[in-house]
Amino acid sequence: MRILTKLKFQTKIGFGIFLIVAAVALMTAIPVSRMVSRAIIAESRNRGLVLAENLSLRLADAMLTMDLLRMKIMVDELKTVGQDIAYAFVLDDGGNVLAHTFQKGFPTELKTINTAQGQTAHVQLLDTGVDKIYDFAVPVVISGRRFGTARVGLSRSRAEAEVNHLLLTFAGLSAAALAAALVLSSIFTRRVTRRINVLKQYAQEVVRGNLDIETASTLERNCWEIMTCGRTECPAYGKPRHRCWHMQGTLCPDCAPVDSQGRKSCARCPVFRENAGDEIQDLAETFGIMAMTLKKQITALGQQEQLMRTILDATPDLVCLLNADGALLAVNRAFAAYLGRSEADIVGKTEADLFPPEEAAPRQARNLAILDSGQGGQAEASVATSQGRRWFHQVDVPVRDTAGRILGILKTARDITEVKSIEDTLLQAQKMESLGKLAGGVAHEINTPLSIILGYAQMLQDDVPSGGQVQEDLRIIERQAKVCRKIVADLLGFSRQHESSMGEMDLNASVLEVASLMRHTFSLEKIGLELNLAEGLPAIIGDREKLNQVWMNLLNNARDAMPGGGTICVSTRLREPEGLLVVSVADGGTGIKPEHLDEIFDPFFSTKGVGAGTGLGLSVSFGIVQNHGGTIEAESPAPEDMRPAGAAGPGTVFHVFLPLQPQAKALPDPAAQATST
Repeated sequence: MRILTKLKFQTKIGFGIFLIVAAVALMTAIPVSRMVSRAIIAESRNRGLVLAENLSLRLADAMLTMDLLRMKIMVDELKTVGQDIAYAFVLDDGGNVLAHTFQKGFPTELKTINTAQGQTAHVQLLDTGVDKIYDFAVPVVISGRRFGTARVGLSRSRAEAEVNHLLLTFAGLSAAALAAALVLSSIFTRRVTRRINVLKQYAQEVVRGNLDIETASTLERNCWEIMTCGRTECPAYGKPRHRCWHMQGTLCPDCAPVDSQGRKSCARCPVFRENAGDEIQDLAETFGIMAMTLKKQITALGQQEQLMRTILDATPDLVCLLNADGALLAVNRAFAAYLGRSEADIVGKTEADLFPPEEAAPRQARNLAILDSGQGGQAEASVATSQGRRWFHQVDVPVRDTAGRILGILKTARDITEVKSIEDTLLQAQKMESLGKLAGGVAHEINTPLSIILGYAQMLQDDVPSGGQVQEDLRIIERQAKVCRKIVADLLGFSRQHESSMGEMDLNASVLEVASLMRHTFSLEKIGLELNLAEGLPAIIGDREKLNQVWMNLLNNARDAMPGGGTICVSTRLREPEGLLVVSVADGGTGIKPEHLDEIFDPFFSTKGVGAGTGLGLSVSFGIVQNHGGTIEAESPAPEDMRPAGAAGPGTVFHVFLPLQPQAKALPDPAAQATST
């Protein structure tokens, strides 16, 4: 055993490789068996070709005389030649079957699967799903003229059975040889690798973080015993598992000084000569020293890592570090909490594994841009989370090594939702301030002429015959002048958020009133109104005049969207589960661009030309509906089921949702109040 331990590790490995090579030499039987199996398969294929060619020659006379009985006898005789003959049949030159061996009818697909071209035989391997069959097609040629084709099917099962038997024989012999080789090699490697296995266990303990384990065996005589130095202050004294020639700063007078790399020459030292072993022992002893050094360094690194982790976890920003391949190397506590996962579950994954596709794609695109350009970047992004839509300010910077190479990307994201909310509030406040100023100016400039129009309309009613059309027209002028004056007051009320005057009202009656007022004017512009009002809608609590203004604004906008004329569809319906009444105004006009859908309710926003609109109609309507506890939404293009028939464009539909009041009573059928056209 001692001699084996003293042997060089290279010698041991060489001897072991010799045994392995000897065992591998026995396995050359495998390629030999494959060569034999290929030969058997080829011989079977050649046999089938010979049988097919022989059948072709024998069929010549029978085909000249069209002796079908003789042909049948020939193919049946061929079927008895061997169990591997799957079928045989004869085709004339037109592809008609003259004789075959099939008991349950001839499978017609066989006729065209394999065809012989000219006067040359053709072989094709067919897979039936149950067996593989060599199909031989040999032309029947008489005096240089082709009269038909002889087809023979030869199963590979028999040939493969022989091949399998041969392979099993070779496998058995090879397994026996391999078993013998394994027994011999195991006996050898058990002795050689025993200490390697111990060293492996030690390495596993080191990976687990146990740096106190030692594998070097205790020496029979230690250095202080051999040298009888008695220097207890020496670093090697009293440490039987740490070899003195691997330690620095020993106090033995016979130790040679270390070289420039910190190594000592101990070849002549009696301690080394008595206790030194092979390379495995040297490796184990070096591991012991390495563990001591690692323990000191890890302790220092652990303190630094703990400090850095405390700093990262203390910040509310989302912080993560990615390598050049996009895998996450580290994240802080806020990042893990944002994803709702543990840090251990996140590290090692990519952003495509952690984020939905619509969010992961732009993240990965930014990563590639940073890796390609070497320049960081920052951006603001809106992200849908479990807490609603949040805004984040993202900063991405490349991480480089001392040579300037990019190792990864450091990402930080700060939640700025509250900041964005404050910005939006300030922006809305500025808009409302501007709206208030405009409304005040409009009130001062328009109220005077409106009062004059209203006064003259009232005076003229006394000068015209009572009950006539002129008096009715003047009353309409008076009523609409009052509406205009109320509109100005509504602008002021919207900008200053004054309370509305609410009361119980019939929603269908409100829509009908506005439609009747605007139908004549719209007809002059070739605009038709189509009403589809649901029956028996319950009453709501609202300001009728203000809601009338909403319907007017929506109808006017629909009219403006159809300069060439068209139809406007107005419908009402009850959404009982949600407790909502819905008024929908749909047109077949030019529609609204997607990028404008989020801006159409802002004050002064208008897609119309200069002088064609102030941009206040939808903003005022939005405020009125909001004061009623409802919402207003736009959908463009309009759904097919709501778009008017014959619409020229994609169209737009506005939905106004108004809440029902508790125990609201049902109202009469709107069809009894007006006729829809």
